[in-house]
Amino acid sequence: MRNVRTLIMLLIAALAGLAAVVLASRWMVEQSAGSTVKVAVASTDINLGQRLAPEFVKLVDWPRESLPPGTLADLKAIDGRVTKASVMRGEPVLESKLTPAGTKGGLSAVIADGKRAITVRVNDVVGVAGFALPGSFVDIIVNTNKDAKGSGTEPEQSISKIVLEKILVLAVAQEVNRDETKPKVVNAVTLEVSPEEAEKLDLARSVGSLSLVLRNQIEARPVDTAGATKRSLLNEPVVQVAAPAPAVRPIQVVQRVAERKTNTNCVGVISGMHQDKECF
Repeated sequence: MRNVRTLIMLLIAALAGLAAVVLASRWMVEQSAGSTVKVAVASTDINLGQRLAPEFVKLVDWPRESLPPGTLADLKAIDGRVTKASVMRGEPVLESKLTPAGTKGGLSAVIADGKRAITVRVNDVVGVAGFALPGSFVDIIVNTNKDAKGSGTEPEQSISKIVLEKILVLAVAQEVNRDETKPKVVNAVTLEVSPEEAEKLDLARSVGSLSLVLRNQIEARPVDTAGATKRSLLNEPVVQVAAPAPAVRPIQVVQRVAERKTNTNCVGVISGMHQDKECF
């Protein structure tokens, strides 16, 4: 009798424990379901300017407390959109990293509103040894001949001057990936400029040679320089040139010729190119 009672107590304890486990697991599932949401993340690395396809994105559970702003959960709304920034695998696909719906892919999708893209030819020296990568900022120096002026000082000839500042590098050669830091020596660099800056840059490369100057990405202070010339480089004094002597105006000479005739005195008067005669 005592053994039967013990078995009954053990069975009741086992059933109570099993019920507690089931209730606890259900409660935890309900709590976890309420604290997570579905978020679209990249299933593979997505480059800048690439058009999204269903195989590039998947939905995963994301903790509600750490949900970044701008997340998307509708895969149909993402399909066909173009990225304007690189997205790594497992990273949420944010609205801020996508171009408006209907935008075509490629470099034109990443150009900012009101900006233009222009390509300049570079080499390993002009391109800052390959460190002018997409996403970095550069200044542009032009080396040209300074126009001579009709002044009292000797005119400057060769001059190097910064003509454009903090220009964004969009692409090097045909690559727009901004996540790489390894230098790449290429023969062309595409820059993002305003229409006015595009005109200056086109004129600068036609009148002289260009050089790119890599600058700090967070520095926004403009620089106003007078440019470097041969005289300022060598710290030579300014040589004054004597002004030309004023032109001498011709002097009109009046010549009088006395002519003697019978009972008449006449005087010839010559004034410049005119000749006259007076008799008395």
